[in-house]
Amino acid sequence: MDGLPDLEATQYVSLFAALSYGVSSMAMVFINKAILMEYSYSMTLLTVQQLATALLIHIGRVMGYTRAKALNMDTAKKLLWVSLFYNANVAFALASLKGVNIPMYIAIKRLTPLAVLVAGFFSGKKRPSRQVSLSVMLTAAGVIIAALGDFSFDFFGYTMALTSVFFQTMYLVLVEKSGAEDGLSSVEIMFYNSFLSLPALLLLIVGTREVPDSLSLLFAKSSSLSFLMILAASLIMGIALNFTMFLCTIVNSALTTTIVGVLKGVGSTTLGFVLLGGVEVHALNVTGLVINTAGGVWYSYAKYHEKKKKLPKTTPDVEAHLK
Repeated sequence: MDGLPDLEATQYVSLFAALSYGVSSMAMVFINKAILMEYSYSMTLLTVQQLATALLIHIGRVMGYTRAKALNMDTAKKLLWVSLFYNANVAFALASLKGVNIPMYIAIKRLTPLAVLVAGFFSGKKRPSRQVSLSVMLTAAGVIIAALGDFSFDFFGYTMALTSVFFQTMYLVLVEKSGAEDGLSSVEIMFYNSFLSLPALLLLIVGTREVPDSLSLLFAKSSSLSFLMILAASLIMGIALNFTMFLCTIVNSALTTTIVGVLKGVGSTTLGFVLLGGVEVHALNVTGLVINTAGGVWYSYAKYHEKKKKLPKTTPDVEAHLK
């Protein structure tokens, strides 16, 4: 019985990780949309976010506030491509938010499971179950229907969102195949992701000529208290989102993180109709979003039951935790 308090603590940590990831993820979409409405230089924004994350973790490690290990070049080499794909996903997602409304952005991002299944098919993985396949097809059909009724259709924004889906898929497939993040804490993964992304991001903002215009606008807006508050919220929530996402995956599982993401998307889609200018409502658009959301929930349900069937039935969860 001595192990029961530890089990309860573990359950509370798991619940906290899932809830904090859901809240952080939902808040981050709206905060990024808000700041991009005032400051359109998304690559510079991402660079500042990643620089702040890397510096904060480094200072925390030096001062003894975190147990994160120092930079290891072998680990850095293993994580290089993983980090680049992850940050490319974030970069294109930010760029898409400049032209795509929040409900449609979330709907397009739900195409990631379809892209993962296609990638798995070409890499020789076994065929998914009928429920998973049908739910993914329903999600994709919902995106197409919703796009047909989207009066604010922005070709550039849609292209950026779809490119983000591609890079997110590459990130997920690479992590699964390489196991590059195994044995690392959520803080350490955050640090390597931020540190390794900085050279590429700096080259990108110089190559696309965001700098010096982006810095000039940043300094010009620094006199605005409301802008500084949104920027600070963006930096803080960027760190919180990355930490809670990696924590949820480590403490629970990648499947739990996916399910929380889908459930978060339901709330974000609903709020997206009324916040930050809202969306011009059209029956076709709303129908497509409902179908897309239903497909996302069905996919999560199907994956959850697949996972449940794979768990060994001989050892109860309590006994497994107490060993």
